[in-house]
Amino acid sequence: MLPMTPKAKKRLFLTIVLLVGLFLTLKLTYWVHLHQGKIDIQAQSEKQLKELVSFLDGSLSRYESIPHVLSTNPMLANVLNDPQNSNKVQELNLYLEEIQHVTEASDIYLIDERGVAIAASNWQQSFSFIGKNYSFRPYYSDAISGNLGRYYAVGTSSDKRGFYFSYPIYQQGGKEILGAIIVKVDISGIEQQSTSIAIAGQYQFLISDPEDIVFISSVDEWRLKSLTPLTEIKQRTLDTSKRYAARPIGELLMKPPYESGRQAMIYQLQTGKEHEQYMDNHQKMSKAGWQVHIFAPINPLMTSLPALMLLSASIYLLLALSILFSAERRRNLHRMQLAQSLLEQRVEERTQDLQQANHQLKDTQDELIQAAKLTVIGSLAASINHELNQPLAAIRSYAQNTQTFLARNMQDKALDNIKIIIELTDRLADIVGQFKSFTRKSQGTDSATDIGRCLKQALTIVQPAIDKQGVELDVQLPSGNDQVWGDKVRLQQVFVNIMSNAVVAMQQSVKRQLIIRVTGKDKFCISIQDTGPGVRESQIEKIFEPYFTTSERHGLGLGLSISQRIIESMQGQINVANAEDGGAIFQIILPIYLLEER
Repeated sequence: MLPMTPKAKKRLFLTIVLLVGLFLTLKLTYWVHLHQGKIDIQAQSEKQLKELVSFLDGSLSRYESIPHVLSTNPMLANVLNDPQNSNKVQELNLYLEEIQHVTEASDIYLIDERGVAIAASNWQQSFSFIGKNYSFRPYYSDAISGNLGRYYAVGTSSDKRGFYFSYPIYQQGGKEILGAIIVKVDISGIEQQSTSIAIAGQYQFLISDPEDIVFISSVDEWRLKSLTPLTEIKQRTLDTSKRYAARPIGELLMKPPYESGRQAMIYQLQTGKEHEQYMDNHQKMSKAGWQVHIFAPINPLMTSLPALMLLSASIYLLLALSILFSAERRRNLHRMQLAQSLLEQRVEERTQDLQQANHQLKDTQDELIQAAKLTVIGSLAASINHELNQPLAAIRSYAQNTQTFLARNMQDKALDNIKIIIELTDRLADIVGQFKSFTRKSQGTDSATDIGRCLKQALTIVQPAIDKQGVELDVQLPSGNDQVWGDKVRLQQVFVNIMSNAVVAMQQSVKRQLIIRVTGKDKFCISIQDTGPGVRESQIEKIFEPYFTTSERHGLGLGLSISQRIIESMQGQINVANAEDGGAIFQIILPIYLLEER
C-alpha cells in the first residue's frame, strides 16, 4: 500500500474534523431541543393545570352553600318530625323540585337519621330516591356527625355520576340532629366544559379519586379506569363503598407504570388506536379530594425535531464551507501576490535587458507584461473574485434571514431559505469545479440551457444587492422553454456580472430601475438596462478590455472581459450602448438552440 501524501492526509483530517463537528452539532441540537422543549411544556402544563383546578373549584363552590341554606328552612325539620304526614312530605317534594330547577342541581333530597330518603326533587321520576337507604354513603356519616359532607360517586338509583354536598338538619331550637339535606351536582356538565377547555389548550386531562380511579376525563377510554393496579383488596373496597354502583372498573395501561406523587413524568397512553407520549402534571383538590392530571402531548416536540436538526446541519455545513472557502481564498491571494511579485521582477529584468538592446522594443515589452498578467493573474483572480463572491454574499444574506425567521417561529419560510442555501452551495461546488476546469483551459460542460431559468437563478444571487439599494426590478422573461447551447454556469455568471455592475452604477442615481428583456426569433437578444450615469463615449470601446475600470464601477475590471469571452465561446456577441433617457444598455445576442441541431 502506497503511503499517503501530505495533501491527502490533510484532506482526510479535514473530513474527519468536519464529520465530528457535524455529529456534535446534531447531538447538541437534539439535546437542547428536547430539554428546553420539555421545560416549556411543563411550564405551560402547570399554568393550564392551575386554570383547570380553578375552574373546577368554581364550578363546585357554587353548590357548596346550598345545603346549609336549605337546612335553615323549618319545613325540613317539620317533615323529619312528622314523616307520616303525606301533605307535608308532598309540599316539601314540590319545594325541593322548584329549588332543583332554580339552582340547576341534579337532585336534592332529604334523609332521616337512619339514612332513608323521605323527600326528593325527583319524587315523580321512575328512579326516585324516596324510600332508598343511603346510610352507606360517607356524606351521610359526615352530615349525621354535624359536618358539611362532600363525596363523589355514581348514583345507585339514577346511575349518573355526581358530586354530593350534605348538611345536617337540627331540631328547631335544639342541637339534636334529625337528618340531612343532600344536593347532588351532575358531573357530566362539568366534564364537557373542562373538555372544551382542554381542546382549546391542546392537552388531555383526567380526574381521579383517592383510590386512583379515573371518573372524569377528556378521553372516553380513560374513564372508569384505575391508574394503579386493581388488586383484590382494592376491588373489594370499591364494591363495599358502592362508589361506582355496578359499573365495571378496569386498569389504564401506562408505560412506565404510574407512580403516585411523581410530578412531570412522561407516560405512554392509548388514545383511540394510537399510543402517544404525554407529560403528566397533577394537583390535588383538597376540598373535593380529587387529583387533577393534565397530560400534555410530547409528539409535537418530536415532530419538529427533524426539521430543526436539518436546519442546524445546514447552518453548520454552510459555516464550515464558508471557513474553508475563505481559507482557500486567502491562500490563493497569497500565491497570486507571490506570482505577481516574481512576474514583475522578471519583467523588470527582461525590460532592462531589452532597453539595453533596443529602445524600439518598448511597445513589445509592454505587450509582454500585459500578456503575462492575463495568463497568471487573470486566470486565478477572475475566477475567485468574480465567481465566488456573489454566491457567498447571497448565502450569508439568506442565512441571516433564516435566523430572523427562526426567531419569529416562521419555520416554513426558514425551510424555503434553507432550500435556496443548499442550491447556492451546489452552485459554489459547480463554480469551484468550473474554476479548476478553467485553469486547465477546458471548455466546460455544454448543454441545452433555459434562458428564463438561468436569468431567474442569476436574479436570486443579485436580489440581496437589489433590495439593499432599493432598485426597482422590471423583468419580462419568455413564457416558453427557450434554450441556448452552452455552459449554464458560465452564462449565469455573465448575467450576475452585468446585473451587479448595473446595481453599483445606480448607487448615486435618484431613479434606480433595472430593466431586463428577452426578445428575438432567429436569435435571442437579452437586454439589461440600468438608470445609472451610463458609459462615457470614450470608454465604450475599452470597456471589455481586461483590467479596465471606471470611477463609477468597482472591482478588478475583469468581469466584462471574462463575460465577453464566455459569450463568444457560445457563438454569441455582447455589446454596450447608452440609452436615450440615460443609463447603460448591455445586449447579449445568442443563437437559439433547436433540438434537431444535436
